Amino acid sequence: MTRRSSRRLSRRPTPPRRKRFSWKTRLAAATVAAVLALLAWGATARRLAPASNTSLTRFDAIIVLGTAADNDGNPTLNQLTRVTEAVREYERGVAPRLILTGGAVQNRFVEARVMARTAEALGIPPSAILIEPEARDTIQNACYAVRILKAHGWRSAEIVSNDWHLPRAGIIFSRLPLEWRAHPAPMLSPPSLADWRETNALEILKTARYLVWARQTERCRP
Repeated sequence: MTRRSSRRLSRRPTPPRRKRFSWKTRLAAATVAAVLALLAWGATARRLAPASNTSLTRFDAIIVLGTAADNDGNPTLNQLTRVTEAVREYERGVAPRLILTGGAVQNRFVEARVMARTAEALGIPPSAILIEPEARDTIQNACYAVRILKAHGWRSAEIVSNDWHLPRAGIIFSRLPLEWRAHPAPMLSPPSLADWRETNALEILKTARYLVWARQTERCRP
């Protein structure tokens, strides 16, 4: 090799070094990826959530899942929607009684008692209403309602709630010893697009939380 050619080789530019990200950047990227994966898991679980585990069309009870009353103790739109549909199902002969479940979670008013007053105002006799006043979330709604069923020797129930709530409820009820089916309560007035998006995003988060955390830490034996 001549001296001239060796000089040319020595003058070749060195390839640029790959930029190395700091550990903070890598941690942030990993965190974002994990959150997106959890949200995708929650969304997929909601799409695949069971709506029933039985072919029954008549049940021992109708379980109405709780939601908050307003700060004056009056039923909110979600409560009215759920109770009104449960009353319709009762009148159709789907079940001879209602189990209303929900404690005082967001304010001092017990959700189940507010719903019971609404059901009575709609014509349900008090003898056909059972109140579960302690549950503070959907896991406890399901567990404590099933305890009432078991205490009376009942084995089946129709679950009434809003359609956006039922996928997560279905995942929870699928782990309990009960023959059940979900029944959505039609909204009395359609929500705005912004409200619909917010509600569904929150339910995806709650579903992901249940799958990752609450399913193991908030177990309840009915």
